[in-house]
Amino acid sequence: MSLPEVADNDDELQSRTAYRLIEEMIVTHELPPGSRISEVSLSSKLGIGRTPIREALQRLSFEGTVRIVPRSGAFVSEIDLVDQLAMIEVRKGIERVLAGRAARFASDKERARFRQLALMFENAAATHSGLAFVEADREFNSLIIATARNKYAAQAISPIEVQTRRFWYLHFKQFGDLQRVCALHAHVARRIAENDEAGARDGSDQIVDYAEEYTRKTLMFFGMGGG
Repeated sequence: MSLPEVADNDDELQSRTAYRLIEEMIVTHELPPGSRISEVSLSSKLGIGRTPIREALQRLSFEGTVRIVPRSGAFVSEIDLVDQLAMIEVRKGIERVLAGRAARFASDKERARFRQLALMFENAAATHSGLAFVEADREFNSLIIATARNKYAAQAISPIEVQTRRFWYLHFKQFGDLQRVCALHAHVARRIAENDEAGARDGSDQIVDYAEEYTRKTLMFFGMGGG
């Protein structure tokens, strides 16, 4: 995890940076489920003040990734395996809308970045790096939300995406197909870059279909069915 330079006078930037870095630590299980989160330790490790750290934890709490207990502190939430299927039901419709709108409304600069993201996904596949995929996926999702320009869809999907990244990273070495998921994401990134609304929507459906297949396979292994 690389630590970017953070301007002391930009509180909003510090809060966003703290959120991104802490989320990465949770997704990759550097901060494992159930662990207590120390604001002091995070502030020292990340080189960011405690106020932005606290703001980031509050946002993560809203998204369900962190649990804040009065007089006890903040803890990383456990991963609810069965909940994953419920989230997938919601994801498909919202992500389809977002992908189509992103293809329609993206600026030239944003389309260029989607092309770069496609290459990042392909590099993650070539290097067999789950972490590289997670990092590209975070930016990919954020860029789709920004270019789709629909705040209601953005508010609905953001908490779900964090939870699905955690779940995927935890089990992908055993049940996932890194090459396939990278190829699916690269395809959608290119469809958006080429202003192909229908292709972006269909590609988004394929990503969610893969996520459902992966989730059911994982749940079956743990004897949870997933019907």
